[in-house]
Amino acid sequence: MDNKIKNSRAVFFVSNSTGITVETLGRSLLYQFSSTRFESHSLRFIDTVEKATDAVTLINSFAEKSGLRPIILSTLIDPELREILSAAEGLHLDVFNSFIAPIEAELHCEAKLGAGRVHGIGDDKYYSARIDAVNYSLKTDDGIGGKIYSESDVILTGASRTGKTPTSLYLAMHYGLKAANYPIVDEELDSLSLPKALEMHKAKLFGLIVTPERLQNIRAKRRADSQYSTLSQCQYEIRQTESLFQQQNIPYFDVSSMSIEEVASYIMDMLNISPRTFLP
Repeated sequence: MDNKIKNSRAVFFVSNSTGITVETLGRSLLYQFSSTRFESHSLRFIDTVEKATDAVTLINSFAEKSGLRPIILSTLIDPELREILSAAEGLHLDVFNSFIAPIEAELHCEAKLGAGRVHGIGDDKYYSARIDAVNYSLKTDDGIGGKIYSESDVILTGASRTGKTPTSLYLAMHYGLKAANYPIVDEELDSLSLPKALEMHKAKLFGLIVTPERLQNIRAKRRADSQYSTLSQCQYEIRQTESLFQQQNIPYFDVSSMSIEEVASYIMDMLNISPRTFLP
Protein backbone atom coordinates (compact mmCIF):
# COMPACT_ATOMS: atom_id res chain seq x y z
CA MET A 1 0.00 0.00 0.00
CA ASP A 2 1.20 3.49 -0.83
CA ASN A 3 2.52 5.02 2.43
CA LYS A 4 1.24 8.43 1.37
CA ILE A 5 -2.30 7.05 1.20
CA LYS A 6 -1.90 4.99 4.37
CA ASN A 7 -0.61 7.85 6.52
CA SER A 8 -2.89 10.63 5.28
CA ARG A 9 -6.57 11.43 5.64
CA ALA A 10 -8.02 11.90 2.16
CA VAL A 11 -10.07 15.04 1.59
CA PHE A 12 -12.27 15.50 -1.47
CA PHE A 13 -13.52 18.91 -2.62
CA VAL A 14 -16.45 18.19 -4.93
CA SER A 15 -18.11 20.85 -7.06
CA ASN A 16 -20.24 21.17 -10.18
CA SER A 17 -18.12 24.16 -11.21
CA THR A 18 -14.59 25.47 -10.53
CA GLY A 19 -14.49 24.40 -6.87
CA ILE A 20 -13.13 27.73 -5.66
CA THR A 21 -15.78 28.19 -2.98
CA VAL A 22 -15.58 24.72 -1.45
CA GLU A 23 -11.78 24.59 -1.62
CA THR A 24 -11.38 27.99 0.06
CA LEU A 25 -13.78 27.12 2.87
CA GLY A 26 -12.49 23.57 3.22
CA ARG A 27 -8.83 24.49 3.40
CA SER A 28 -9.57 27.18 5.98
CA LEU A 29 -11.34 24.61 8.15
CA LEU A 30 -8.69 21.91 7.78
CA TYR A 31 -5.92 24.41 8.49
CA GLN A 32 -7.11 24.34 12.10
CA PHE A 33 -6.04 20.70 12.43
CA SER A 34 -2.29 21.09 12.03
CA SER A 35 -1.50 17.74 13.70
CA THR A 36 -3.31 15.81 10.97
CA ARG A 37 -1.84 15.17 7.54
CA PHE A 38 -4.35 15.65 4.72
CA GLU A 39 -4.15 14.58 1.09
CA SER A 40 -6.51 16.80 -0.88
CA HIS A 41 -8.26 15.96 -4.14
CA SER A 42 -10.35 18.40 -6.16
CA LEU A 43 -13.19 16.91 -8.21
CA ARG A 44 -14.40 19.80 -10.34
CA PHE A 45 -17.25 20.06 -12.87
CA ILE A 46 -19.16 17.09 -11.44
CA ASP A 47 -22.31 17.92 -13.39
CA THR A 48 -23.65 14.56 -14.63
CA VAL A 49 -24.85 11.34 -13.02
CA GLU A 50 -21.91 9.50 -14.58
CA LYS A 51 -19.36 11.92 -13.12
CA ALA A 52 -21.00 11.80 -9.69
CA THR A 53 -20.98 7.99 -9.76
CA ASP A 54 -17.30 7.97 -10.76
CA ALA A 55 -16.57 10.36 -7.89
CA VAL A 56 -18.20 7.99 -5.41
CA THR A 57 -16.18 5.07 -6.80
CA LEU A 58 -12.95 7.04 -6.44
CA ILE A 59 -13.74 8.16 -2.89
CA ASN A 60 -14.67 4.64 -1.84
CA SER A 61 -11.41 3.28 -3.26
CA PHE A 62 -9.46 5.67 -1.03
CA ALA A 63 -11.50 4.63 1.97
CA GLU A 64 -10.75 0.97 1.27
CA LYS A 65 -7.02 1.48 0.64
CA SER A 66 -6.38 3.68 3.67
CA GLY A 67 -8.81 2.19 6.14
CA LEU A 68 -9.84 5.76 7.00
CA ARG A 69 -13.07 7.50 6.07
CA PRO A 70 -12.32 10.37 3.65
CA ILE A 71 -13.65 13.84 4.38
CA ILE A 72 -15.94 15.05 1.59
CA LEU A 73 -16.87 18.71 1.20
CA SER A 74 -19.22 19.51 -1.64
CA THR A 75 -21.14 22.32 -3.30
CA LEU A 76 -23.22 20.36 -5.80
CA ILE A 77 -26.37 22.13 -6.98
CA ASP A 78 -28.36 19.27 -8.54
CA PRO A 79 -30.35 17.31 -5.88
CA GLU A 80 -29.89 14.05 -7.82
CA LEU A 81 -26.11 14.46 -7.86
CA ARG A 82 -26.08 15.38 -4.18
CA GLU A 83 -28.02 12.20 -3.41
CA ILE A 84 -25.52 10.08 -5.35
CA LEU A 85 -22.55 11.65 -3.59
CA SER A 86 -24.14 11.15 -0.16
CA ALA A 87 -23.70 7.39 -0.64
CA ALA A 88 -19.89 7.70 -0.66
CA GLU A 89 -18.00 6.17 2.26
CA GLY A 90 -16.81 9.11 4.34
CA LEU A 91 -17.75 12.19 6.33
CA HIS A 92 -19.90 14.15 3.88
CA LEU A 93 -20.26 17.89 4.52
CA ASP A 94 -22.69 19.49 2.08
CA VAL A 95 -21.78 23.18 2.24
CA PHE A 96 -24.95 24.43 0.55
CA ASN A 97 -27.24 22.20 2.59
CA SER A 98 -25.58 23.41 5.80
CA PHE A 99 -25.97 27.10 5.08
CA ILE A 100 -28.70 27.65 2.50
CA ALA A 101 -31.61 26.19 4.51
CA PRO A 102 -31.07 28.44 7.59
CA ILE A 103 -30.72 31.52 5.37
CA GLU A 104 -33.90 30.60 3.47
CA ALA A 105 -35.73 30.29 6.78
CA GLU A 106 -34.49 33.68 7.95
CA LEU A 107 -35.31 35.47 4.68
CA HIS A 108 -38.58 33.60 4.07
CA CYS A 109 -37.66 32.84 0.49
CA GLU A 110 -35.99 30.08 -1.51
CA ALA A 111 -32.47 30.37 -2.86
CA LYS A 112 -32.11 30.30 -6.64
CA LEU A 113 -29.22 27.91 -6.83
CA GLY A 114 -27.29 27.69 -10.05
CA ALA A 115 -23.80 27.15 -11.35
CA GLY A 116 -21.90 30.43 -11.63
CA ARG A 117 -24.10 32.29 -9.14
CA VAL A 118 -21.61 31.71 -6.33
CA HIS A 119 -19.10 34.25 -7.60
CA GLY A 120 -21.43 36.77 -9.15
CA ILE A 121 -19.46 36.84 -12.39
CA GLY A 122 -22.48 38.36 -14.09
CA ASP A 123 -22.37 41.51 -11.98
CA ASP A 124 -20.44 44.08 -13.99
CA LYS A 125 -19.29 46.25 -11.06
CA TYR A 126 -18.16 43.28 -8.99
CA TYR A 127 -16.31 41.67 -11.87
CA SER A 128 -14.74 44.87 -13.20
CA ALA A 129 -13.44 45.91 -9.76
CA ARG A 130 -11.57 42.64 -9.38
CA ILE A 131 -10.17 42.65 -12.91
CA ASP A 132 -8.96 46.26 -12.57
CA ALA A 133 -7.34 45.47 -9.23
CA VAL A 134 -5.57 42.37 -10.57
CA ASN A 135 -4.26 44.30 -13.57
CA TYR A 136 -3.00 47.02 -11.28
CA SER A 137 -1.22 44.55 -9.00
CA LEU A 138 0.49 42.96 -12.00
CA LYS A 139 1.58 46.36 -13.32
CA THR A 140 3.12 47.27 -9.96
CA ASP A 141 4.62 43.91 -9.04
CA ASP A 142 8.16 43.72 -7.66
CA GLY A 143 8.81 47.45 -7.55
CA ILE A 144 7.68 48.42 -11.05
CA GLY A 145 5.04 51.02 -11.82
CA GLY A 146 6.05 53.46 -9.12
CA LYS A 147 4.46 56.33 -11.06
CA ILE A 148 0.98 54.97 -10.36
CA TYR A 149 1.44 54.21 -6.64
CA SER A 150 -0.94 57.10 -5.97
CA GLU A 151 -3.76 54.83 -7.19
CA SER A 152 -2.92 52.07 -4.72
CA ASP A 153 -4.93 51.03 -1.68
CA VAL A 154 -1.89 49.42 -0.09
CA ILE A 155 1.80 48.90 -0.89
CA LEU A 156 3.42 45.79 0.52
CA THR A 157 7.14 45.91 1.16
CA GLY A 158 9.86 43.73 2.62
CA ALA A 159 12.82 41.58 1.65
CA SER A 160 12.69 39.52 -1.53
CA ARG A 161 10.58 36.32 -1.28
CA THR A 162 8.56 37.22 1.80
CA GLY A 163 5.18 36.67 0.16
CA LYS A 164 4.45 40.13 -1.19
CA THR A 165 3.35 39.11 -4.69
CA PRO A 166 0.87 36.34 -3.77
CA THR A 167 -0.60 38.51 -1.01
CA SER A 168 -1.00 41.45 -3.40
CA LEU A 169 -2.81 39.28 -5.94
CA TYR A 170 -5.02 37.76 -3.25
CA LEU A 171 -6.06 41.23 -2.07
CA ALA A 172 -6.83 42.14 -5.67
CA MET A 173 -8.74 39.01 -6.63
CA HIS A 174 -10.76 38.58 -3.46
CA TYR A 175 -11.27 42.15 -2.25
CA GLY A 176 -10.84 44.29 -5.35
CA LEU A 177 -7.96 46.20 -3.73
CA LYS A 178 -5.19 47.78 -5.76
CA ALA A 179 -2.17 46.30 -4.00
CA ALA A 180 1.34 47.17 -5.18
CA ASN A 181 4.49 45.58 -3.81
CA TYR A 182 8.07 46.79 -3.51
CA PRO A 183 11.13 44.69 -2.54
CA ILE A 184 13.64 46.32 -0.18
CA VAL A 185 17.08 46.08 -1.83
CA ASP A 186 20.65 46.18 -0.46
CA GLU A 187 21.13 49.96 -0.74
CA GLU A 188 18.00 50.62 1.32
CA LEU A 189 18.90 47.90 3.80
CA ASP A 190 22.37 49.35 4.35
CA SER A 191 21.13 52.91 4.86
CA LEU A 192 17.82 52.03 6.57
CA SER A 193 16.09 54.54 4.34
CA LEU A 194 12.99 54.41 2.20
CA PRO A 195 13.27 54.99 -1.56
CA LYS A 196 11.58 58.13 -2.87
CA ALA A 197 8.92 56.03 -4.57
CA LEU A 198 7.72 54.88 -1.14
CA GLU A 199 8.29 58.03 0.90
CA MET A 200 5.43 59.80 -0.86
CA HIS A 201 3.00 57.01 0.05
CA LYS A 202 4.16 56.06 3.52
CA ALA A 203 0.62 55.89 4.92
CA LYS A 204 -0.14 53.04 2.52
CA LEU A 205 2.91 50.94 3.39
CA PHE A 206 2.73 47.59 5.12
CA GLY A 207 5.74 45.38 5.83
CA LEU A 208 6.07 41.60 5.67
CA ILE A 209 8.85 39.64 7.31
CA VAL A 210 9.56 35.93 7.82
CA THR A 211 12.09 34.10 9.96
CA PRO A 212 15.59 33.88 8.41
CA GLU A 213 15.29 30.08 8.35
CA ARG A 214 12.02 30.25 6.45
CA LEU A 215 13.45 32.77 4.01
CA GLN A 216 16.51 30.61 3.39
CA ASN A 217 14.31 27.61 2.66
CA ILE A 218 12.24 29.58 0.14
CA ARG A 219 15.25 31.11 -1.59
CA ALA A 220 17.16 27.82 -1.74
CA LYS A 221 14.41 26.41 -3.95
CA ARG A 222 14.87 29.32 -6.33
CA ARG A 223 18.63 29.88 -6.30
CA ALA A 224 20.42 27.08 -4.50
CA ASP A 225 24.09 27.52 -3.57
CA SER A 226 24.05 31.29 -3.99
CA GLN A 227 24.85 34.14 -1.60
CA TYR A 228 21.21 35.17 -2.01
CA SER A 229 20.05 32.00 -0.23
CA THR A 230 22.64 31.72 2.55
CA LEU A 231 21.40 31.85 6.13
CA SER A 232 23.75 34.74 6.95
CA GLN A 233 22.33 36.83 4.07
CA CYS A 234 18.77 36.03 5.11
CA GLN A 235 19.52 36.92 8.74
CA TYR A 236 21.02 40.24 7.68
CA GLU A 237 18.10 41.18 5.41
CA ILE A 238 15.42 40.32 7.95
CA ARG A 239 17.28 42.13 10.73
CA GLN A 240 17.75 45.26 8.62
CA THR A 241 14.24 45.17 7.21
CA GLU A 242 12.70 44.98 10.67
CA SER A 243 14.90 47.85 11.84
CA LEU A 244 13.80 49.91 8.84
CA PHE A 245 10.13 49.27 9.58
CA GLN A 246 10.57 50.24 13.22
CA GLN A 247 12.58 53.37 12.40
CA GLN A 248 10.08 54.50 9.78
CA ASN A 249 7.01 53.54 11.85
CA ILE A 250 5.74 51.17 9.17
CA PRO A 251 3.26 48.54 10.45
CA TYR A 252 4.50 44.99 9.86
CA PHE A 253 4.36 41.43 11.16
CA ASP A 254 5.91 38.01 10.74
CA VAL A 255 3.98 35.92 8.19
CA SER A 256 6.11 32.75 8.43
CA SER A 257 3.32 30.52 9.72
CA MET A 258 0.35 32.36 8.24
CA SER A 259 -1.79 31.55 5.22
CA ILE A 260 -2.24 34.16 2.49
CA GLU A 261 -5.87 34.55 3.60
CA GLU A 262 -4.78 35.36 7.14
CA VAL A 263 -2.12 37.81 6.01
CA ALA A 264 -4.61 39.65 3.80
CA SER A 265 -7.15 39.89 6.62
CA TYR A 266 -4.57 41.24 9.08
CA ILE A 267 -3.42 43.86 6.59
CA MET A 268 -6.95 45.07 5.94
CA ASP A 269 -7.72 45.22 9.66
CA MET A 270 -4.52 46.99 10.69
CA LEU A 271 -4.74 49.58 7.91
CA ASN A 272 -8.53 49.86 8.26
CA ILE A 273 -9.11 49.14 4.58
CA SER A 274 -12.54 48.13 3.31
CA PRO A 275 -13.05 45.76 0.37
CA ARG A 276 -13.85 47.42 -2.95
CA THR A 277 -16.00 44.53 -4.13
CA PHE A 278 -19.43 43.70 -2.81
CA LEU A 279 -21.93 40.89 -2.87
CA PRO A 280 -23.93 40.90 -6.09
